[in-house]
Amino acid sequence: MASSSRYETTVPPSSPARGSGKRGGSGRRCATELGPQTTVDQVFLATHKQLRPNRNGQLYLQVELADRSGAITGRMWNASDAEFEAFDDGDYVRVEGTTQLYSGSLQLIVAAIGRVDPRTVNESEFLVLSPADVERLRGELVSLLDTVGPEPLRGLVAEVLSDSELMKSFTRCPAGVKQHHAHAGGLLEHVVNLLRLADRVAPLYPAMDRDLLMVGVLFHDIGKTIELESERGFSYTDVGQLLGHVLLGLEILEAKIQALQVRSGIPFDHELSMRLKHMIASHHGQYEFGAPKLPMTLEALALHHLDHLDARMAGVLQLLQNEAAMDGGWTQYQQTLGRKFFRGRS
Repeated sequence: MASSSRYETTVPPSSPARGSGKRGGSGRRCATELGPQTTVDQVFLATHKQLRPNRNGQLYLQVELADRSGAITGRMWNASDAEFEAFDDGDYVRVEGTTQLYSGSLQLIVAAIGRVDPRTVNESEFLVLSPADVERLRGELVSLLDTVGPEPLRGLVAEVLSDSELMKSFTRCPAGVKQHHAHAGGLLEHVVNLLRLADRVAPLYPAMDRDLLMVGVLFHDIGKTIELESERGFSYTDVGQLLGHVLLGLEILEAKIQALQVRSGIPFDHELSMRLKHMIASHHGQYEFGAPKLPMTLEALALHHLDHLDARMAGVLQLLQNEAAMDGGWTQYQQTLGRKFFRGRS
């Protein structure tokens, strides 16, 4: 097939793929099951597409090709504007090409790529969290937050949980576009994990306000419901690029405080407001990681370290899964982390 051809909606998405590799019940192989020098002809979810120049000024198409297991970077050399415009982020695309190792990472050299009709796709193959998983996590979110006892924190939780549009975004949104929990429902999964951690860690430090920590967990990344676009692939909105989720989260928290004051008729405690806002402002932990302030309360310090733990563990677990089909006991060297990870040889 020529590199300029495009698939139409009549092409079945689950045609048996050629080459070696494990296969699911539909005949397709997960992205994480692909090894080097494997011929690929199957459907992926396309995200983060870019048209880039190489060293010689020739354009190539780069796109992340994902399914429920993870993602592989696809590159089409000598790509045209027409090929770039042939599909959008968030589209299901059928891809034909061959995998190869380059600078220690597996990539897919694309010979042909084109949009397929989403009605012909089994979406369960592309959802990390099923609708049942999301509903279960939402129930656990409510259950854990129901343990927050004192007012006005309990009222603040109620303001969030009763906001149907906010909760719709909260349960659909990823926690990031690439680094961790980068899938639909990822923000919900991340926050529930942090609530579990906070619930277990807080009793070890009686001087820390457990309820304040739990509410800080709820709000720390809530700005991502505005920062990230989650309808068609995962990318940053304009306001997300300009302001970021920390500032947007502070705006959401202030709006909920004002709404609670109106509903209850009771002024919100000023120091409590400052402590909550400080937790949002400092949860990245260091200035170089985008924190406007360093953690300066017990609850803010705990939130930062728990957030970092869950994000880092999720990222490394995804890395191990992405490279499960690679030979050897070690992952490839990770430039952003300054190390490689031992998978084991058994």
